[in-house]
Amino acid sequence: MKVAILNEQNKITVSRKLRELIKKAARASLGYFGLRDDVEVSVMLTDNEGIRSLNNLHRGIDRATDVLSFPMFEYDEKGDIHEDYAEFNEMGEIVLGDIVISLERAREQAEQYGHSFEREVGFLTVHSMLHLLGYDHMTHEDEDEMFGYQKEILDKMGLER
Repeated sequence: MKVAILNEQNKITVSRKLRELIKKAARASLGYFGLRDDVEVSVMLTDNEGIRSLNNLHRGIDRATDVLSFPMFEYDEKGDIHEDYAEFNEMGEIVLGDIVISLERAREQAEQYGHSFEREVGFLTVHSMLHLLGYDHMTHEDEDEMFGYQKEILDKMGLER
């Protein structure tokens, strides 16, 4: 699995440890479901202003959020990636999509929820990976399912609340 990380902010130091955590969370999300790992995910790290701008551009919502997910493929009726609509990188890996995380918002939420910054970044990465994998939280049932998976993945990573 290729996880490309681009740091587009300068408010929070992006250490090697933080980069490895993001990669670990992305891999753990795929591994939890036993999915193929010949995939690529791009992760952009930004601040509140950067994510506000993207949220406004892509969703018409002019406010900062914590994370955005941009899937790059469709699923078929069986829930498998519909390869006719998938993009492949130069290594032949399926491009799952893009994740944008506001590290500034992650820091704020970590303080608000009383857990570590690392736990919040891990959570946001897993949450976004689940969106890339087709999960959502638009209904109560979908939310229960998605949030249950998030908790189990984070617990396996040792990032309990």
